[in-house]
Amino acid sequence: MLRQAASAAAEVLVGGRGAGMTHAWLFTGPPGSGRSAAAKAFAAALLCPDQGCGHCDSCHQVEVGSHPDLESVRPQGLSYSVKQTRELILRAAGRATQGGWRIVLFEDADRATEQAANALLKAIEEPPPRTVWLLCSPAADDMIITIRSRCRVVTLRTPSTQAVTHVLTTRDNVPQQIAESAARAAQGRISRARRLALDESVRRRREAVLSLPRTLTGVGECINAAERLVKTADEDAAAATSELNETETSELRALYGEGSSGKGLNKGLIRGGAGALKELENAQKSRATRIKRESLDSALLDLMAFYRDVLAVQFGAQVELANEDRRPDLEVLARTGTAEDTLRRVDAILLCRERLAANVNPQIAVEAMTLSLRNPRG
Repeated sequence: MLRQAASAAAEVLVGGRGAGMTHAWLFTGPPGSGRSAAAKAFAAALLCPDQGCGHCDSCHQVEVGSHPDLESVRPQGLSYSVKQTRELILRAAGRATQGGWRIVLFEDADRATEQAANALLKAIEEPPPRTVWLLCSPAADDMIITIRSRCRVVTLRTPSTQAVTHVLTTRDNVPQQIAESAARAAQGRISRARRLALDESVRRRREAVLSLPRTLTGVGECINAAERLVKTADEDAAAATSELNETETSELRALYGEGSSGKGLNKGLIRGGAGALKELENAQKSRATRIKRESLDSALLDLMAFYRDVLAVQFGAQVELANEDRRPDLEVLARTGTAEDTLRRVDAILLCRERLAANVNPQIAVEAMTLSLRNPRG
């Protein structure tokens, strides 16, 4: 299906020889909609001599990220700086090595700072003749209006549970029952569904999060629950970054000659490495903070889906429940509270997400949320 979409896009939009090709595209859609995958498929269609056949060397290079005419960028930290953007623009200005398109695929482009966005705007306004920008963001409104007005917007939607289940069973050979459960829990996010289906530790962590609502009967329990959530996020960040941080730091130290000796050693080079090391440390901290936030946000989304299911049970709505396997817990909370209580709890989770995005201390933000989720009637 992806191959057919890519081929059709190339045929319709490139117009055979690229006549009238739009030089800037904005792929938008909620988590799980596949905006990055769609942008990559479109890039493959532009670079492939057969408009995205999926089998040639060019398509394979795009898939693994090694194509010389495709520059792929995904911010590792909380934001993408103006310095990084200017460096990206310089790389994008180069001539295509294979004589076709020079493509820049910018994932999470909404993370560009205000100055970075202004620099990006100028590059989009005056692009080299054969350069195409493919930007990805959750919504068009996440980009400044001057950028989105110069892009052709492609809006994607979240795939259905059935579609995600099909992907898991056919591509990853996941048993039908596990695939269905993971697809429901992931609410259309394919990457999340794959982790749930293939990683037992991810499933255990989700179960631990979903077990929290019935335990939040007192202030002490709420504080302890918040501490566990934040601690788990810290552990995720440490596990994902510790080894990488050590490798990056040792490589940079070696680059600047630290640990070397001899008459020919440039002492100024070693001293100059201090600034580079400081910059690297800041980037590593930003990356760890982003991973921690993403871990917490995943837990908050699971909690929000749980309370959405409670609300559905309270209203007797005939809708698919993301947490059908926890129906007894849903029914207990539905009986012991009102719909207004449930909506108030959903609002508390949304407020926590907003506070975390605004750099509020995670422990404080999560404690405030769990206290609002408290269910004294247990």
